[in-house]
Amino acid sequence: MVQIIAGKKGKGKTKHLLNMANSAIKDSKGSIVYLDKSSKHMYELSNKIRLINVNEYPILSSEGFVGFICGIISQDHDLETLYLDSFLKLACLEGEDVEETIMTLKKIGEKYHVTFVLSVSMDAESLPESAKADVIVSL
Repeated sequence: MVQIIAGKKGKGKTKHLLNMANSAIKDSKGSIVYLDKSSKHMYELSNKIRLINVNEYPILSSEGFVGFICGIISQDHDLETLYLDSFLKLACLEGEDVEETIMTLKKIGEKYHVTFVLSVSMDAESLPESAKADVIVSL
């Protein structure tokens, strides 16, 4: 499953994502991972949530990013939810078409029973038709 928090830069998507992750860990039976472009939010997250600074890894394309995600899933069979802050930046998709990558995440989520919550810096109306139904928050 893919859930999207959409809105232009500076609208409060990260705050929403952090609150969702911290709330989810209270009822979670598995593990939760938060992907970000830095370690800046480390102290705002519960210590039960694993924070991964994606910029520490040599990810140069959206395909490389999907491989990185698959690596995380393969190492953690209890993984329930992956929160992806600044999705376009993390996935090397700024200014690119996001549809194929989001569809790939949906397939991975279904197969491995993982929910992806994406923070996307674009208006919900600008998302591909196939992703608009996945928007849970539009800022």
